[in-house]
Amino acid sequence: MDIHEYIKPLWGWTLTSGVRIIFILILALLALKVATIISTRLLTGFSERQKDAEFQKRTETLNSVVRYIMKVLILIIAAMMILREIGLDIGPVLAAAGVVGLAVGFGAQNLVQDVISGFFILLEDQIRVGDVVQIAGKGGLVEKVNLRMTILRDMSGNVHYVRNGKIDLVTNMTKEFSRYVFEIGVAYREDVDEVIKVIKQIDEDLRSDAEYRDNILEPIEILGLDQFADSAVVIKARYKTKPSEQWKTGREFNRRMKRKFDELNIEIPFPHLTLYMGQDKEGRTPPVNVEVRERQSS
Repeated sequence: MDIHEYIKPLWGWTLTSGVRIIFILILALLALKVATIISTRLLTGFSERQKDAEFQKRTETLNSVVRYIMKVLILIIAAMMILREIGLDIGPVLAAAGVVGLAVGFGAQNLVQDVISGFFILLEDQIRVGDVVQIAGKGGLVEKVNLRMTILRDMSGNVHYVRNGKIDLVTNMTKEFSRYVFEIGVAYREDVDEVIKVIKQIDEDLRSDAEYRDNILEPIEILGLDQFADSAVVIKARYKTKPSEQWKTGREFNRRMKRKFDELNIEIPFPHLTLYMGQDKEGRTPPVNVEVRERQSS
């Protein structure tokens, strides 16, 4: 058989189906590019309309998920069109894919659980990019959320990949606003009312500082004398701040409070031990023998 008899059908297929496959690939690449542009412009448009930082974080999170879904759909449609051009019947392929998908589903229950959990996490707006959360025993800044997993980066820079199916409790520390709780211990000899006045004065000074006043949503809330500890009385208070600003604000307040307490000679007790020798029924305390020895230098 002449070789031209093989080349002629191949050349004919190249001029018809081959060209169409190349055209499909080009369209798929353009569609992927357009999907990215559209999702980015939608994100920019929503961000410009709503300046709220919480809304922008939610929009960014949903945008990444929508972009991922659009890309998957485009690739699936392009693959089906290419299979048809090659000459494969799509019907049996889809049926076989359904059977394989069912079998894989039984063997990939964890993956299905992750996707379902991720869908509800995003739908209920539990976690967004930029939040500081604690999930599955790990805590940190949310860097990425998708249908399968949530990616955190902790204070030390470690990155944690948490499967959404493992998340049964979400502690979001930066949802809409944040709080910083103080437990301020002072000596028993101090006047609690005077200490509270000093705390309020420190709060006023901090809220008048241009670096911190925009981060503090409300004046400090003094909850009162909370407990009698072993060597201190504990006054509890709390700040309401913008999301993620509670730690910065709390550290600065503690720094100013320590300086102010030192200035006013307000004692911040530290753990110590008091020896009590006891008394007899007549109120007499037994003598304590103390011996001081000088160490001989060698």
